[in-house]
Amino acid sequence: MEHVSRIFSYVLLIGALVMASWGTLGFFEYFTGKALLMPLQNPNFPSGTQFIHWFLISLSGYTLLIGYFRRWKYTPNVMVVIFACLTTMCFIQTFDFMVREDRYTSYVREVIYYIIFSIYLLKSKRMQEHFGSE
Repeated sequence: MEHVSRIFSYVLLIGALVMASWGTLGFFEYFTGKALLMPLQNPNFPSGTQFIHWFLISLSGYTLLIGYFRRWKYTPNVMVVIFACLTTMCFIQTFDFMVREDRYTSYVREVIYYIIFSIYLLKSKRMQEHFGSE
């Protein structure tokens, strides 16, 4: 079980790196209008919604990365709060602005991921030892 937990912690860190990178690229495009790799802005989202979207994505990635490597004991709790904010933002985007056919399925899948990550951060022995909350 320790091996699975170690792998899951690496998956979580890779996900945080992806979120931090995605958020940074999204902010770059948001402020400059230039897409570095591919267009990331959703034209259906109002400007303020798009800003909060990139802010929360960036915040989630950087918070987990910095908190993990600094062993900040509040990281799991702060991440749960950020996940709740992301869930709220995704709810607004899904039900008010998105037009994709799979938007509801994508939303449910995302919420399930946030729940799994939250439980792992708060309850796993590995994370409790890492953040000194045991």
